[in-house]
Amino acid sequence: MQQAYIKTPLGTALIEGDEYGISKISMLDGDVPVSDAVPEILYPAARELTEYFEGRRRNFTFTMNPHGTDFQKKVWQALLQIPFGSTTSYQELSIKLGDVKAIRAVASANGKNPLWIVVPCHRVIGSDGSLTGYAGGLWRKKWLLEHETPPVQQSLF
Repeated sequence: MQQAYIKTPLGTALIEGDEYGISKISMLDGDVPVSDAVPEILYPAARELTEYFEGRRRNFTFTMNPHGTDFQKKVWQALLQIPFGSTTSYQELSIKLGDVKAIRAVASANGKNPLWIVVPCHRVIGSDGSLTGYAGGLWRKKWLLEHETPPVQQSLF
């Protein structure tokens, strides 16, 4: 397993993966030094994350290989279907997955998402529109949602 630490506007991100794909992207708190060089196998993910933060990328194309249960992977696949700049609720996600009563299990799988930003768990909000829990901190969730839906410039005339 190879690792790289890259700087983002939200702190340092850790990228982990191997020849089978990227298995983990997570945010680290504190002063973590960035990598001098990104391993070739991780480079596409690092480049695409940088493009995302620069506002030049809306979806990711590098090979992903997250580890989890079959149910978790099903939830993560559903998260990938949430369009850039949109949100959904845990309840809507549970209904989409075929079991409205699975809301807690869906929320738990969402919280165990190993591919920060790429599998957009930040796009899941409460049914009332509130920003609910986020492993990276609610301030990061708010930043990401604002990054994906910048305010529309109003015309003065």
